[in-house]
Amino acid sequence: MSNSDFLFDEDYHGLTFDPKILEEELAEETRSDPLDDLDNFVSDATDTADKCDMGLELLQGNHQEQMEGLRIFCQHRDPRSVLLLLPLLKATCPIQRMSAVCALGRNPSPLAVETLLSLLHHDSNGYIRKAVAWTLGKNYSRAPVLNPLIKCLRSDIAAVRLRASSSIADAGCVSQIQADLAAVELLLTICIDNEPAVRSGSIWSLSRIYGMLLDSRKQEAMYIINKAALYDPDYTVRDEARMMLELLEDATLLDLNLTDTEEDWLN
Repeated sequence: MSNSDFLFDEDYHGLTFDPKILEEELAEETRSDPLDDLDNFVSDATDTADKCDMGLELLQGNHQEQMEGLRIFCQHRDPRSVLLLLPLLKATCPIQRMSAVCALGRNPSPLAVETLLSLLHHDSNGYIRKAVAWTLGKNYSRAPVLNPLIKCLRSDIAAVRLRASSSIADAGCVSQIQADLAAVELLLTICIDNEPAVRSGSIWSLSRIYGMLLDSRKQEAMYIINKAALYDPDYTVRDEARMMLELLEDATLLDLNLTDTEEDWLN
């Protein structure tokens, strides 16, 4: 399946979903993410208005028409779409529900927060929880999303944890207090998560909020990142740690008694 087919399969009406199988597939996912395509999409202002007008009509149509409308609002912003998108968060079709989540990432509204958080915690479909984790990091970082994302980072499947680590950094950028809470969780994840992609993603997320941290937390972070650069069993994590050190112009590895320091930190 190509990235372009991921969100909107033309045969969606004939699909059946086994959440357990989906979650197992997500846990093994290491390739490029179609949600990144939404991050990078730039709309053409010349035809946006016409497309949005058409999308509003489609959202009020039948199932197939609603899917076409959702495709439009995953790529374009129009505040008029929000009231039509909100009910689709509770759609019985998983693809329709997931698409509504992504559309509300592009068209944020405070009215969506409660339902999005409910989906993050309770939806059995891993694709949907992953989409919610992405959406909460887009334009909802000032809403009370940090603690729910932290819970997700601690306990969800790998692909959802990876998205949560990025959105935690988005929420951490709101204030120094938020940044510190985010850093604590990201540092713990770097130390104990069993998925290299999640550890690597957490290092990248930590680098985004590092400048907001207090000196004591920065020192702790530098110890852990240096440790990862030296000893993480996965080369991609070691490379990410070294890139962060170079970014911070602190590429000299610390000469520390790592065992004693690690025991002190964990205790």
